[in-house]
Amino acid sequence: MCGIIGIVGTTEVASALYDGLTVLQHRGQDAAGIVTVDGAHLRLHKGNGLVRDVFNQNAMSRLGGSIGIGHCRYPTAGSDNADEAQPFYVNSPYGIAFAHNGNLVNTEALRREMFQDDRRHINTDSDSEVLLNVLAHELQIQDRMALTPDQIFKAVAGVHARSRGGYACLALIQGYGLLAFRDPHGIRPLVLGERVTPEGREYAVASESVAFDVLGFKRVRDVAPGEAVYITVDGQLHARRCAETAVHAPCIFEYVYLARPDSMIEDVSVYKARLRMGEKLAEKIKRECPDHGIDAVIPIPDTARTAASSLAGVLGVPFREGFVKNRYVGRTFIMPGQGDRVKSVRRKLNAIDLEFRNKTVLLVDDSIVRGTTSKQIIQMARDAGAKKVYFASAAPPVRYPNVYGIDMPSASELVAAGKSEKEVEQLLGADWLIYQDLDDLVWAVQDGNEELKQFDTSCFSGEYVTGLDQDYLQQIEMLRSDDAKAARRSA
Repeated sequence: MCGIIGIVGTTEVASALYDGLTVLQHRGQDAAGIVTVDGAHLRLHKGNGLVRDVFNQNAMSRLGGSIGIGHCRYPTAGSDNADEAQPFYVNSPYGIAFAHNGNLVNTEALRREMFQDDRRHINTDSDSEVLLNVLAHELQIQDRMALTPDQIFKAVAGVHARSRGGYACLALIQGYGLLAFRDPHGIRPLVLGERVTPEGREYAVASESVAFDVLGFKRVRDVAPGEAVYITVDGQLHARRCAETAVHAPCIFEYVYLARPDSMIEDVSVYKARLRMGEKLAEKIKRECPDHGIDAVIPIPDTARTAASSLAGVLGVPFREGFVKNRYVGRTFIMPGQGDRVKSVRRKLNAIDLEFRNKTVLLVDDSIVRGTTSKQIIQMARDAGAKKVYFASAAPPVRYPNVYGIDMPSASELVAAGKSEKEVEQLLGADWLIYQDLDDLVWAVQDGNEELKQFDTSCFSGEYVTGLDQDYLQQIEMLRSDDAKAARRSA
């Protein structure tokens, strides 16, 4: 999960890219970077940390130019070193800067091809650098006399033919413009926006439409699966589908947790989808336990608040804020190690005792991944005096790793992997645990856009739309476990 934004403007764009990245900061807190085109030069600044920490006034003053891209990152499997902050850059052909959200599932095969066939050296463990070099090679083999939109789209078609996985990409091609493209299944999101200024028309491409709101851009549409959008240095927009028709399967976890509620993805309001998740979950509670005796519905801040509010409304139970969040602690899901996550929970949340004392409370969270945070929150509710603690997840049990750009842990670290819901309930220490049904989750998102026929639900269903090599999940297990990450950090 990363955030990307690109702008082709009529005036300096560095400050707009900075503002856009701050709005996309929820998608990655590990590193950030911006690159702009300043005459004959690409100006790049990046580093580890939050956007506000990576960029100071001196760094921003060096990022001149009216075209640029930005990236905020959290590390996916095997890619958690400082060297892997994006955007990446290669000088041949033309000079290309590149930002990527997602994950390839054939990285190692491509890495070998790059070295043996294309004579390109990959300097990091990042699949983003692999993808950049695939694009660079495909551009290299086009006619060098004049790089036309047709040739750029042929290069993207070559990238699609060689790459498997979920990816949304931005590339700055020196002297030509901004290129944006999305994987043939449309797993990772990418949205196109525009605004008209006194100086002319400007375009932006970003992971989420919410980045446009702060910048005054109008959301035009989603970049289609397999489509490439090329915006020239003089502001001419060209677009083409560059991959054969594939199953359109956007990641449903974007709506559950990753995206901000004020975003529109695939013409679906994330906020409205979460409201429907809460409604469906309430209906299930009424079916399975009509005499539930719940005194209050309490959300786990912040992403569960929307679903919890509609759930409480359907149940006819008071909605209460029982936890106060320290907003200066990052999202625990994307913290690098289990130790960091464990230590952060009580720093992050504090219970309001009066909302728990002698009550049967229903705690609502967006999902349960490792279960460590959920277990501690349930205990916090008991410590605050709750009589009974029920726990509801707006998503189904997470039993399988996500391989398309969300760094969910290895299967052995997923609390629901290989376990019944009753077993998870006992592990968490809840009096009752209730999960969303997968069909209801799909409906909650699909109801916003009936043209969406399928989703990537792999972390719930174990069905991977791109297919996986037989040993890929085993490789992920070795890379994503907390022990493996700790060993890499100490090496």
